[in-house]
Amino acid sequence: MEKNYFIHASSVVDEGAEIGAGTHIWHFCHIMPTAIIGKSCIIGQNAFIDNNTVIGDGVKIQNNVSVYNGVVLEEDVFIGPSVVFTNVINPRSFIERKNEFQSTVIKKGATIGANATILCGVEIGEYALVGAGAIVTKNVPAFALMAGNPAKLTGWVSEKGNKLIFDEAGKAICEQGGDTYILKSNIAVKL
Repeated sequence: MEKNYFIHASSVVDEGAEIGAGTHIWHFCHIMPTAIIGKSCIIGQNAFIDNNTVIGDGVKIQNNVSVYNGVVLEEDVFIGPSVVFTNVINPRSFIERKNEFQSTVIKKGATIGANATILCGVEIGEYALVGAGAIVTKNVPAFALMAGNPAKLTGWVSEKGNKLIFDEAGKAICEQGGDTYILKSNIAVKL
């Protein structure tokens, strides 16, 4: 069977891992046997993709990222350099807690900035943007702009990643593409 993806010679892909067509896995990566990686993904150097992870089509993972057991990255997600995912709330080296792993879901089109930390058990909504260095401890709504430690809602972004400025009627138009958004119960919604 012909290989329809690229794996750099320095990387290790364990037998059983699923890799979609057009995906590129760069230097010094390790992909575990039950990992699922979609089509047209880019996995930057020194990435670790654990068992029981799902990476959707078109995902870009930058250098030095470990995607741990239970993390789901939906389609078109961007993970910046050195982002940290966790999978246990209270780790101890002397206590085995693999049965306590919590799932983390990053929804379609979301962006996680460089050096952000995502605590396990959260969901980051579609097209949300988590700023560089933020520490996410709670669920994030779609289109939210999050920053700080702990991360707080600082505004809203469009599907294209542009900051949304809402008028007094609670309506905003994306400068790039012209899509319209409204605030519904203080949450941004694309019309």
